Amino acid sequence: MNFLSLILLSFIGFSCSKEKSDNVVQVPVVVPGIEIPTATNQVKGSILSADGKTDTYKLINKVFGGTGDVTETPDCAHAAAGPHITQVYDEFLKTHVFVFTIHVTPDNDRCLPTTDRQRNEIKTYNQSPDSTLASLNEKVKYTWKFKLDKDFKPSPNFTHIHQLKALDGDDDLPLITLTARFRTSGNRIEVIHTGGTGKNTSLNYLATANLSDFLDQWVEVTEVATYSFTGKYEISIKRLSDSKVLLSYSKDGIDMWRDGTTLSRPKWGIYRSLLSPTYLRDESIRFNDFSITEIK
Repeated sequence: MNFLSLILLSFIGFSCSKEKSDNVVQVPVVVPGIEIPTATNQVKGSILSADGKTDTYKLINKVFGGTGDVTETPDCAHAAAGPHITQVYDEFLKTHVFVFTIHVTPDNDRCLPTTDRQRNEIKTYNQSPDSTLASLNEKVKYTWKFKLDKDFKPSPNFTHIHQLKALDGDDDLPLITLTARFRTSGNRIEVIHTGGTGKNTSLNYLATANLSDFLDQWVEVTEVATYSFTGKYEISIKRLSDSKVLLSYSKDGIDMWRDGTTLSRPKWGIYRSLLSPTYLRDESIRFNDFSITEIK
């Protein structure tokens, strides 16, 4: 790994690495600037929603896991806290949702020897259903909902909520990152793109919004990625209480593929730096209705 990649890793953060959930109907979300798939151009899809009765990890793996485990939690370091991904009933959505919880101590990064970061995430990987993975030249729509607590505190380094990432090949840095960040001028939600390979890797801020608009609010994300070296990326985030679009971005001709990659995949949860622990607190983020749909 070259020097520039090491610098980018310290700022973005490093992320290692056809079934449907029962009785769920996918409803297209109308968002400005985003193509809305129809019944004729939706090729395949998987939807993960909380149900309030199935063991949480089993439910996640039923949809995204295939033959393995797609949860990356700090349970091994903090068993006394119980599962770090749970389900609760949400009064606003009137349904059960997932709660991802992280503690400043002793939670870590999957009990690896690294001590500068911690994570509680779900992902898809090479044993996941084909419907949850992206190949070269595929166009995929991702939608999901999340809610940050009213007192949510991001790191000045990184507090990732979502990534699109190569599964193999040159997979050190995520293609797309949605992160919350402390800024002295006002905390922000940022969409970051990292394109290129090796010494040509470049970090670009695609879009940013005031974090305060997201606090204590359910929002719905619609994201469309065309996976190629000259692909397309689109994202829009809508606040559900009043349908206000808080962030919207679209770009053609963007590098959305890594050298040597055979598959790309999404990740969701809390993945944050521990380099500035005084900025942090024990945190929980609510998520629900993760949807992955390939578009013709």
